[in-house]
Amino acid sequence: MLGDTPWQYVVAEGIAEVGDVARAPDDAAADALVELYRAQAGEHDDWDEYRAAMVADQRLVLRIRVERVYGMIA
Repeated sequence: MLGDTPWQYVVAEGIAEVGDVARAPDDAAADALVELYRAQAGEHDDWDEYRAAMVADQRLVLRIRVERVYGMIA
């Protein structure tokens, strides 16, 4: 919910690109997750630990190119 009532909402429509699952700490998928982390939060204290966690959790990057946004906000 965006506001004080359940009638307020926002919808984002677009094209989604699902990246590969991180399968090894040094693969391209893990590199993409590192790039995303850096862009959002800066440097990590332990990149080896981060990469290992991304592989263990089978993480991936989902990119969404938003083409239209609409909704009801007051």
